[in-house]
Amino acid sequence: MSRYRERQPVGALAGMIACVWTHGAGEDGYVQRVVPDGCVDLIWMGNRLDVVGPDTTARLATMPPGSRITGIRAKPGAARLLLGHIPATELRDLQVDSTDVCGASAQSVVERLGEVEDQREAERILEQFAFARLAEYEPDRALAPVVTALDVPAPPSIPALADAIGLSERQLRRRVTAAVGYSPQTLTGVLRFQRATRLGLGRGGLAELAHTVGYADQAHLTREFRRLTGVTPRHYFAAT
Repeated sequence: MSRYRERQPVGALAGMIACVWTHGAGEDGYVQRVVPDGCVDLIWMGNRLDVVGPDTTARLATMPPGSRITGIRAKPGAARLLLGHIPATELRDLQVDSTDVCGASAQSVVERLGEVEDQREAERILEQFAFARLAEYEPDRALAPVVTALDVPAPPSIPALADAIGLSERQLRRRVTAAVGYSPQTLTGVLRFQRATRLGLGRGGLAELAHTVGYADQAHLTREFRRLTGVTPRHYFAAT
């Protein structure tokens, strides 16, 4: 058993942070299947503050009995708020100590977090850390419209999208890859997968879900779920 809770960030963070979240394991511990979402997280676990880069495939994270994790999740394209000028590609499929990424500012947060036991207070400290970084945050202003354009059942082609926002195709690919950690094509697939996970099976089953979120057919959806989660869609939904 486990308990997961998330909430929206407050104030100016709303445009960059997807959510602030906590996850607690029961007395038997818990194994969480972490799947790609295009995001970068800053997570506090026991006595560690880590940065988790964008995943390209599923991984299993073991939570010891009674353990608690608190995190803050940057939206796709907003990783620079947590990473500074480090390209997201450098943390793809990695989990690293936050001091290796954020330096002394992260160390001071670790010290503050080590003094609190309440998860809500830990959430507040992580939000304060993100707020403090806003002053130096230099977003790539093309990324928000790019992510929005790709997060639909019938996204535009990459050349058409590049033309629409005034970039060359090469510039678009380079900037998306640096900011998200994925190529535009990979990002499109991950966003589609995430739409499917949010909708779930419903009454129409896999065929209806595939049509709704933009897969070519049910077989396409099944292949992508296997690739991104390591299990079949029905297995995935049954476990979530």
